[in-house]
Amino acid sequence: MPTEKKISSASDCINSMVEGSELKKVRSNSRIYHRYFLLDADMQSLRWEPSKKDSEKAKIDIKSIKEVRTGKNTDIFRSNGISDQISEDCAFSVIYGENYESLDLVANSADVANIWVTGLRYLISYGKHTLDMLESSQDNMRTSWVSQMFSEIDVDNLGHITLCNAVQCIRNLNPGLKTSKIELKFKELHKSKDKAGTEVTKEEFIEVFHELCTRPEIYFLLVQFSSNKEFLDTKDLMMFLEAEQGVAHINEEISLEIIHKYEPSKEGQEKGWLSIDGFTNYLMSPDCYIFDPEHKKVCQDMKQPLSHYFINSSHNTYLIEDQFRGPSDITGYIRALKMGCRSVELDVWDGPDNEPVIYTGHTMTSQIVFRSVIDIINKYAFFASEYPLILCLENHCSIRQQKVMVQHMKKILGDKLYTTSPNVEESYLPSPDVLKGKILIKAKKLSSNCPGVEGDVTDEDEGAEMSQRMGKENMEQPNNMPAKRFQLCKELSELVSICKSVQFKEFQVSFQVQKYWEVCSFNEVLASKYANENPGDFVNYNKRFLARVFPSPMRIDSSNMNPQDFWKCGCQIVAMNFQTPGLMMDLNIGWFRQNGNCGYVLRPAIMREEVSFFSANTKDSVPGVSPQLLHIKIISGQNFPKPKGSGAKGDVVDPYVYVEIHGIPADCAEQRTKTVHQNGDAPIFDESFEFQINLPELAMVRFVVLDDDYIGDEFIGQYTIPFECLQTGYRHVPLQSLTGEVLAHASLFVHVAITNRRGGGKPHKRGLSVRKGKKSREYASLRTLWIKTVDEVFKNAQPPIRDATDLRENMQNAVVSFKELCGLSSVANLMQCMLAVSPRFLGPDNTPLVVLNLSESYPTMELQGIVPEVLKKIVTTYDMMIQSLKALIENADAVYEKIVHCQKAAMEFHEHLHSIGTKEGLKERKLQKAVESFTWNITILKFL
Repeated sequence: MPTEKKISSASDCINSMVEGSELKKVRSNSRIYHRYFLLDADMQSLRWEPSKKDSEKAKIDIKSIKEVRTGKNTDIFRSNGISDQISEDCAFSVIYGENYESLDLVANSADVANIWVTGLRYLISYGKHTLDMLESSQDNMRTSWVSQMFSEIDVDNLGHITLCNAVQCIRNLNPGLKTSKIELKFKELHKSKDKAGTEVTKEEFIEVFHELCTRPEIYFLLVQFSSNKEFLDTKDLMMFLEAEQGVAHINEEISLEIIHKYEPSKEGQEKGWLSIDGFTNYLMSPDCYIFDPEHKKVCQDMKQPLSHYFINSSHNTYLIEDQFRGPSDITGYIRALKMGCRSVELDVWDGPDNEPVIYTGHTMTSQIVFRSVIDIINKYAFFASEYPLILCLENHCSIRQQKVMVQHMKKILGDKLYTTSPNVEESYLPSPDVLKGKILIKAKKLSSNCPGVEGDVTDEDEGAEMSQRMGKENMEQPNNMPAKRFQLCKELSELVSICKSVQFKEFQVSFQVQKYWEVCSFNEVLASKYANENPGDFVNYNKRFLARVFPSPMRIDSSNMNPQDFWKCGCQIVAMNFQTPGLMMDLNIGWFRQNGNCGYVLRPAIMREEVSFFSANTKDSVPGVSPQLLHIKIISGQNFPKPKGSGAKGDVVDPYVYVEIHGIPADCAEQRTKTVHQNGDAPIFDESFEFQINLPELAMVRFVVLDDDYIGDEFIGQYTIPFECLQTGYRHVPLQSLTGEVLAHASLFVHVAITNRRGGGKPHKRGLSVRKGKKSREYASLRTLWIKTVDEVFKNAQPPIRDATDLRENMQNAVVSFKELCGLSSVANLMQCMLAVSPRFLGPDNTPLVVLNLSESYPTMELQGIVPEVLKKIVTTYDMMIQSLKALIENADAVYEKIVHCQKAAMEFHEHLHSIGTKEGLKERKLQKAVESFTWNITILKFL
C-alpha cells in the first residue's frame, strides 16, 4: 500500500484500501497466511486473494462487520502460540457475522494497520452513504479555514501569492516546520505539474498545508472518537478526555473552553467543533504534557520531620568547572538556588585582609570572598523555595577569621539564621513547614560543657578531600584512626543548631548514642560500601538521622555519582556537582520537580515507618508494596534538531528512542525503539513497552532521543520524570538539551497507561490477562518468629489476609475477563470497555438488545428478548464483575479493621521484643532473625 502521501482524511484511507495491501491472516492453528486485501470499488465488501476459496467466499460484506478491534484482542490472538512475535500496534481484527467471527490480521506497519482500522470504521458508520460523506467532507471546515488564511495574504484577489509569503504563512501556522522543508515541498509540487515560476495558487497552498501540517497519528486518534470522522464536537471531546486522558468531572462547558482556546477556525469556535488542527494544538499544549500539573506546586505533606525528605543538594557550589583548576564564582550559588537547591556548600579558608575566602583548599581553583557569597545567599536563599536552606560549612579558618565569618552571617542573614537549641525531649527534627524561611548551619559544634570561648573539634569530613586527591591519604580512613583536630570559636559554634556535624562510627553505635540533630557525612565510596553491605541498616539509620553523601575525591573532573544509589538507602542530602550536565544531573533535576521544585521530596512511606522491612538492593517486589505495570507507547517524534556536537553529515538525523527506568535494582530497565532513517522532522516509531515498577515512589522514567548515524555526538534530547508525576493517556514529552534547556518545538508523542500487578516477579508479556484461580493463588506470607505469644498474634492475621487477597484478586480477575470480552487489552479502563461494547447492544433496526439499568446502587445489564450468545456472555461476565466489586466494597472495611487490630496487637511487643525473645531462649542470630521476621510481618500488615 503506498504510504508516501500523508493520510489526512477518511478519503485517503478509503483510497488506499481500494488500492489494497498485503496483510498477514492469522488462524487458530498458529498458521499465518500472506494475503492481498482490498476494498471493492463499490465499497460494499472486503476481499482477499489468492485463496483456495472461490472469490465469493474470500470476502466479507461491509454491512456484516460488527466492529474493528485494534491490537491482539481476540481469542485467536490470545491463544496463538506465535502471538508474542506479533506487534500489538500492527494487529487488528474484523468482527463480523451473527456469531461474531473474527478475521485476525497483521499489517506490515502500524501506519497501514491504522489506515485499515480507520477506513473500515468509517464504512461501518456510514454504510451506503459513504460516497456522499466522502464527497461532502472534501469541502470541510479545515479547507475553508486554510482558504481564508490564503485570502488574507492575497489581498488583491489575484488567485496566487508569492512563494515567500506562502512559506511564511505555513510557518506561522506551524512554527516547528523548517523553511527549507516547506520550500522544497512547493518546488516538488510545481515540478510534478511542470510549472514554471514561484507563484503559489490557493489549491497548491491547501495541498501543501495538508501534506505538511497533518499528523496522521493524531488524525487516526481523532477519528476513533469523532462521531462524523472529521472533527470532535463537545461530546466527542468529553468522551476522549474521560476515557483516554483520565480527566474527572468533565462537562460540555470544559470541552467548549478547550475548543475556544485551541481551535484556529472561527467556524469551529462558533459551532463547538475541534478540527484536526485544533486537536493537534491541544495535544501539543502544556495541558497535555506528560508531567502532571498538580506536581508543579507543593503537593506533599511538609509537616514530617526533616529526615523524612530527600533534599536537593549541591557539592562545592562555588565551582563552575572542575575541582582542581576551575574558577570559583558566586554564579554557582545563584544557579543552584534558582534551581531549588536547599543545601549548598561553603569551603572557607583564611583570606587576605582578614577576609575569609571560599575555594577548594590545596588546589589551583580561584577564590571568592566569603562575605560576597553570604550576600548572594541572603538575596537568593528563598527565590525558588520558602523551605529551609542548609549551609554546609567546611571551616578551615583561624579563630580570628572565624569571628569575621560570624559577624558577616549575623549582620547579613539576621533572623533568617535558625539558632534555636534542639529540644532534648524530642526524637525527630522539626519539619520543613516549621522551618520555613530559615537558614540552617551544618558545621562542627563545641561540646556543651566546653568552658572557654573556643575549643578543639575533629576535622574528619570533606576537609581532607584534596589531600586524598593528591595521594597523601587513603580513600577511606579506618574508623579507629584518630581524626585531625582544629580550633573552633564559640560564636561560630552557637550558630549551629539542628545540623551538628559528627563523625560516623557504625550503625549499632549510632542507633544507641547519636542525637537526632547530629548529621554525618559519607564519602561516596564509603556510602556505596554501606549501601551494598548494610542496606537495611542504612535505611533504618536514615529514618531518624540526616545523612549527607558527597562525591568521591577522585572526581576531579566534577563528574557526578548516581543519586539513585543513595536515595534508595534513604540518604537525604546527596550532593551533586550542579555545573556538570548529563544523566546524573538529569535524574536529580527531574526528581525534585515533583513537589513544586521546592527542594524537598517526601520519601516513600516504607522508608519512613519506624517498623518496616525494606532492603535497598532488592531485585524483586517490595514487601507490602503493590507493583505497578507501566505501559508506554512511543508513537512519534517532532522536530528533532541535529546533535550539537555532531560532525558535518548534513542536517538529516536517524533517530531512535531509549526509555529508561531508574529506581531500586528491581526496577532498573531500558528498552529502545527501532531507528527511523533520515527523518528527524516527523519520525513514526509506534512501539510499545511494558515495565514492572516495584517501588513506584522511588522510580523515574527517562526518555532519551539519540542519532543512530552520528559523527561525534549522538545525543539529541531527553526528558526525565518521576513515575508519580506521569499523566496517563496521550501525551507530549517536551525534550530538553544536555544542559537542561527546552528544545524549541522538539517533542515525543507517547501513550501512557498504568495498571496494577500483584505477586511480584517479572511482568508476563500478556500482563493482567494471566489469571490465577484460588488453588494457585499466592497469599502474603507471614514469618514465624519462634516466640509463641507473638506468633499467636500473627497467626490470627492470616484469615483476614486471605480474605483481603481473595476480595482483591476476584475483583481484578473479573475486571480482566470483562475487558477481554469487550475486545480490549489489560491497559483499558472501564469507560473504554463500555464505549467498545455499546454498539453491540443495538439490533439491526437500532432497537436495544441490552439495557443498562442505573437506578440501582450497582448498575445492572438487562437482556431484551433473544440475543446472540456472545452478548449473553458479555452480560454474564459484567454481572460477575459487578458482584466482585460489590463484595469488595461491602466487606473491605471489616477485613481492614481485623488486619489493623492484629497489627496494633503485634506492635505492643515491639519495644520489648529483644527481652521477650531472650526469655524464649533465642540467642544472637536466631534473635536477630526473629526481629527481622517481626519487621517483615508488620510491613505486610501495614502496606497490604
